[in-house]
Amino acid sequence: MTMKNINKEELKLLYEKDFVLWVEENLKLLKDRQFDKVDWDHLLEEIEDLAGRYVDEVITLMAKIMVNLYKYENFKKDRMDAWIRIILNSRIRLEELFDRMPSLKNKAVNELETAWRFAVIDLVFYFKYPGNEKLIEKYFDGRRPTEKDFPEKCPYTFNQVLEYEPWEL
Repeated sequence: MTMKNINKEELKLLYEKDFVLWVEENLKLLKDRQFDKVDWDHLLEEIEDLAGRYVDEVITLMAKIMVNLYKYENFKKDRMDAWIRIILNSRIRLEELFDRMPSLKNKAVNELETAWRFAVIDLVFYFKYPGNEKLIEKYFDGRRPTEKDFPEKCPYTFNQVLEYEPWEL
């Protein structure tokens, strides 16, 4: 099968076998205005997924901020500068995304609880790392924390995720 003579069914199969080539072929067909040959089903699927990928990135960044805000506030005697750096770097990336795609900010507000659920999972995993035994002893009476040890509802507002700096208090 040469790419010049690829038919619509072969193009659909290419989606599963070689995604990059599938993208290149569809792009070429679109540029050449050969709309009848485009794999529209998969193309529409990919377009729908694009926005979701950015929302996922925003959720991940918000969760990262929440994890480190929570650690900073609740494990005060064991504060680490890295927590502040992670918060600030994640906020910079969030602002870049919001500047480029303003509608993402509106979507992010609605994903606060989702981000918190991911943050709690990250917090639980944080205490599985070797070297955190002292924190477990100090803050959890020697018992490795579970999701039940953290607030069920997000303790931060959207504005706090974007701006709150407990180290400035």
